[in-house]
Amino acid sequence: MRELLLKGACRFTDVKNGLPGIATNLLSSRLRDLEEAGLVSREDAPPPIATALYDLTEDGRELEPVLRALGLWGLRLMDRDEPGESFQAHWLAYAPLWFATDADPTAPPAVIQLVASGEKAFIEFRDGGISTRVGEAGEADLVIDGPHRAVLGLLMGGMSAKDARELGLRMSGRRELLRRLMPEGVHARV
Repeated sequence: MRELLLKGACRFTDVKNGLPGIATNLLSSRLRDLEEAGLVSREDAPPPIATALYDLTEDGRELEPVLRALGLWGLRLMDRDEPGESFQAHWLAYAPLWFATDADPTAPPAVIQLVASGEKAFIEFRDGGISTRVGEAGEADLVIDGPHRAVLGLLMGGMSAKDARELGLRMSGRRELLRRLMPEGVHARV
């Protein structure tokens, strides 16, 4: 559900790539169950795609607040590293989008480049809103680089800058931009 909510309509392989370690038969079974429950639709796409596309139905999209709540709950586990874990850039990009608001909506536009465990995404503040994208920003006002646990822990307010630095986090640029990220339901970091 999270993958389809974040990416929109996807091929089976796109969904599978977003869920490292899931067995093909298990994913097929779960997609079939979600389709039968009316939460996911399956449509055969025309060429050049010529494969099935999975997407959330309207009922499936209505689960966004539930997925958000689960993600917020899971942030408290971000300070732990588990062997064999993988990390993907789109996870980095969706966290600030789902869990934060601009604390200074009248401030000028700004960009924070995130580099977490080698994966890149950026946060853009503009016109009182926050948008996030996977990839590299052209010009960043602040660069935050380090292990994904430290980067996400800092961004989401579950970890102080001091604790994040102890895990290997590095910052360069306008650190005060962190104050513009106001995690919903999470308290202070700087």
